[in-house]
Amino acid sequence: MAIFFEEPSHTFDEYLLIPGYTGPDCIPANVSLQTPVVRYNKKKGEKCPLMMNIPMTSAVMQAVSDDKLAVALAKEGGISFIYGSQTIENQAAMVARVKAYKAGFVTSDTNIRPDQPLTELVAAIEKTGHSTVAVTEDGSANGKLLGIITDRDFRMSKAAPDAKVKDYMTPLSSLVMGKEGITLDEANDIIWQKKVNQLPVVDKNGNLLHLIFRKDAASHEEHPLELLDEKKRYIVGAGINTRDYMDRVPALLAAGVDVMTLDSSEGFTEWQKRALHDIHAKWPDAKIGAGNVVDAEGFRFLADAGADFVKIGIGGGSICITREQKGIGRGQATATIEVAKARDEYYRETGIYVPLCSDGGIVYDHHVTLALAMGADFVMLGRYFARFDESPTNKLIVNGNYVKEYWGEGSNRARNWQRYDLGGKKGMAFEEGVDSYVPYAGSLHDNVTLTTSKVIHAMCNCGVLTIPELQQKAKITLVSAASLREGGAHDVIVKNTVKAN
Repeated sequence: MAIFFEEPSHTFDEYLLIPGYTGPDCIPANVSLQTPVVRYNKKKGEKCPLMMNIPMTSAVMQAVSDDKLAVALAKEGGISFIYGSQTIENQAAMVARVKAYKAGFVTSDTNIRPDQPLTELVAAIEKTGHSTVAVTEDGSANGKLLGIITDRDFRMSKAAPDAKVKDYMTPLSSLVMGKEGITLDEANDIIWQKKVNQLPVVDKNGNLLHLIFRKDAASHEEHPLELLDEKKRYIVGAGINTRDYMDRVPALLAAGVDVMTLDSSEGFTEWQKRALHDIHAKWPDAKIGAGNVVDAEGFRFLADAGADFVKIGIGGGSICITREQKGIGRGQATATIEVAKARDEYYRETGIYVPLCSDGGIVYDHHVTLALAMGADFVMLGRYFARFDESPTNKLIVNGNYVKEYWGEGSNRARNWQRYDLGGKKGMAFEEGVDSYVPYAGSLHDNVTLTTSKVIHAMCNCGVLTIPELQQKAKITLVSAASLREGGAHDVIVKNTVKAN
């Protein structure tokens, strides 16, 4: 006979946090949202090899996670998992662009010879999107430096048709430069003292090594939580599937990826077990998450198979119709609670702490706090990030309102059949996602700052300063339908509010 769960599964919307004692030191400025991303031996006192500064990751989706959003999220302290439903070469190129975006010492990717016409300079700028161009003897990134030219140094409408780069560049004699061996702090001091926007670093023969930009120093001040590796490059993740992983993983590792996850609608499968075994056997230092699961048995299966973190959630995403199509899934709150208990039991038995990612079911900002309180170490969000300027989709006007396109990986538009692969023939048998719009919400920075502020203040109300404390001390209650109504504005006429331009 089938196994029946008498208790209904619940969503985050059916729970509230009960306040705890807020002591004098429990203020927002003292709260840390730092959280582990991959497994480590906690009992032996090991430190987690990869931490995030905020508990937020972006979903492995075409409509969400490309290199632009990955950079924006890393600036805030989170990790983007660049979508895998594209060619290996394109995905690796996205990862490489994130790793190259900011390294303090940047290899110039837009370079030109002094004898080239301005028209070729404009074409180079349009191709890379970078307006500061190194002028070198041979036009290479490490050639002998002769000058710098930017798009502010000339106006094509005023230039002669045969105008050359050398006629408009700032020559070597007028440049402020750094010598090989200079530190980043020393370089930034020179940039501010000499009031320049960039500092070329050259070797003893005058060959260009790096460029250091003022905006990178300013960006760090504006984004104190930015997530960097030991080489001062942004941390980035990527999604992989259970079909071509032996070809995709080495390409992603070569591009500099920091962490990967098996992207599947259901992770309690032989295919994920084999993938984890094969990848860790060939690349033992690779960090691979797995999922998705919704119960203790599924977690244990993936933890034993070597998953570096485990994703929770089936059918809870805003564009997911898996529950409608197949009747498979579980309420996200109930799934998170049960899997977290299994994770804690696994830790007591083995000493290994396997972080949990709650993936899906987040509708409101306070659901993030609830997911963390229920045991998740971080959340994965799709719809949330799809609304922002930095997501890769089009911004449109629909019925007088700005929206952005958003579609599921199981939709006919994405046709990511690998995500729903059950080991049979290639291709999708039916849709498990929809094509939709989401209300446009502006910049990622502004929205993430607001969301994390709400999480931090809620933690103070609970009397805790860290996510592990929240997981240990949170008091959580189920609420009734009447309580839900009571919790919002009611029995009043709410005034319309107009945002100032």
